[in-house]
Amino acid sequence: MQRYIVRRVGEAVLALFALSIIIFLMVRLTGDPALLMLPPDAGADALEDIRHSMGLDKPLVAQYGLFIRDYATGSFGDSLRSKTPVSDLIKDRLPNSLKLVGAAAVIVLLISIPLGVLSAVYKGTWIDTLATGFAVLGQAIPVFWLGILMIQLFTVKLGWLPSSGMGGLDHYVMPAFALGFFTVAAIQRLLRSSMLEAMDSEYIKLARIKGLSEFRVVWKHALRNSLISVITLGGIYIAILITLGILVEVVFAWPGMGRLMFQGIVFRDFPVVQAVVLISAGIVIFSSLVVDIAYAYLDPRIRLQ
Repeated sequence: MQRYIVRRVGEAVLALFALSIIIFLMVRLTGDPALLMLPPDAGADALEDIRHSMGLDKPLVAQYGLFIRDYATGSFGDSLRSKTPVSDLIKDRLPNSLKLVGAAAVIVLLISIPLGVLSAVYKGTWIDTLATGFAVLGQAIPVFWLGILMIQLFTVKLGWLPSSGMGGLDHYVMPAFALGFFTVAAIQRLLRSSMLEAMDSEYIKLARIKGLSEFRVVWKHALRNSLISVITLGGIYIAILITLGILVEVVFAWPGMGRLMFQGIVFRDFPVVQAVVLISAGIVIFSSLVVDIAYAYLDPRIRLQ
């Protein structure tokens, strides 16, 4: 187990290192950051001073070294737009994004698991048809379009829910559902397939022969084994929630990391974009690492491989 954990941690560190190089290069391909900090009529001397203060006059390898050093010490630089430390912006926005992702995860679990189980148990019936149709719809509708439709219906026409900002529980309803809808559909379809396979297995047949109630057979034995396939892809689902969160936060004006990154892209605020992308990627990689280790603990065959 220890060797497996060490190997997975090493892979995670390498993935984060490779991603940092990609982000570093891509941001600099958008143009000279020093030009964004000066007025159009600034002279060449002022431009060189800015480049020197930001380390942009150094070779690219040296710039990357400074980039890694600053990030390792928690220094992300200052926003080119607001002139405030990027670390302060992230401290304000990151908790809001985590709250939204957490609310979406709760919705995902409350909807996808019952629908996946019922769809498998009542295979071929109208319940299965409705659940499958719901799943197909969830994977077909773009997140931003779903958010706009919900605003038009529940805010503009009915006036039930607020359309933007962050406040009480009513502010979470539409953003969390829009964010989790795609993942609900994905987990529901995966769980249905796993449940159908489990329900046809020998140990389930044996449980029925022993006289166990159908409720216990389905919701304890079959579901418990079927959830392993969902846990296996847990890191991917977390990545999906974080990625789609950018669109959701923009549509609902949610004050989180996704909206911060969107504003950074619009105003070419490269310190903000770098920090948000790298931190978000770090969260995804760390979450995947935790899921993999938990799965290896639950299934010893993974450790042996």
